[in-house]
Amino acid sequence: MTEATRTRLPEKGTDWKALEARMQAMGEQDVDWRSGRAAVYVFHAGEEVLDVAKQAYALYQSENGLGPAAFPSLARMEREVIDMGLGLLQAPDGACGNLTSGGTESILMAVKTCRDQAAARGVDPARLVGGALAMNAGCYGAETWDIVEQVLTIDRRGVQRRRAAAAFETGYRHCALKEGAVLGASEWFAAAWFRLAAGDGAAARARIKDLLARRVATQPLALPNAGSVFRNPPNDHAARLIEACGLKGLSRGGARVSEKHANFIVNPNGAGRAADIEWLIDTVRATVRERTGVELVTEVRIVGEAAA
Repeated sequence: MTEATRTRLPEKGTDWKALEARMQAMGEQDVDWRSGRAAVYVFHAGEEVLDVAKQAYALYQSENGLGPAAFPSLARMEREVIDMGLGLLQAPDGACGNLTSGGTESILMAVKTCRDQAAARGVDPARLVGGALAMNAGCYGAETWDIVEQVLTIDRRGVQRRRAAAAFETGYRHCALKEGAVLGASEWFAAAWFRLAAGDGAAARARIKDLLARRVATQPLALPNAGSVFRNPPNDHAARLIEACGLKGLSRGGARVSEKHANFIVNPNGAGRAADIEWLIDTVRATVRERTGVELVTEVRIVGEAAA
């Protein structure tokens, strides 16, 4: 978006009828959430409940929840909503909560709370394994699910299930339940049990030290990055293909394809935006496809929607 194409504030106001018509026209291509086709985004409990919600919102639309001393009514409503939520979750005495707005913020607060609670129990956040299980992380010829014995999953209702490793279909950067729930949509990993072979502790530590040194020597770990961008295609390496296409150093907005390892995108000064990094991903994938015929598949997962 440039200065010339940016939408500007109108010099004169618009009457409500014209504005209403314009807003309705904008929504013509939106999902019909009243028919229940947008459950992830809109929870429609019927027109009667919607009408009550509109009227309640109109009563308090100007009050600011950041000022509970000025608006004690909002503080009371927040406490009552939290109490109801704690009751539904059968929370123990002493439990507390926080009112958030929007799914993303709620998820972030839930994750932060879990991390804080784990840290209070002495659990190092670096030892969390959910991501490694979900993508079957691995390197140097070994993968996470090589040593998984069983896992604990949790669904949206808080129901926990223990599942044996045999219940999952795993492969290179892939993990899915063979039947039933969909990981990442209706069930998530909460814990895992690993089966480790007995061995020489000193030798194992030396091996880990050697592998970490190899990673530091070959990957741009000193710069901000999200790890390997693409999966390795069969019998080849994404980094080799990207480098062969002359794409090392390709940059946009401060982000660039790493000169040290072509399958990494780095953002040295934090100047690159998500849109810049996505542009690099798309450009690298298209160039490799055009020049080699290989379709690279992303290993990173992009959350949210692209900027307009």
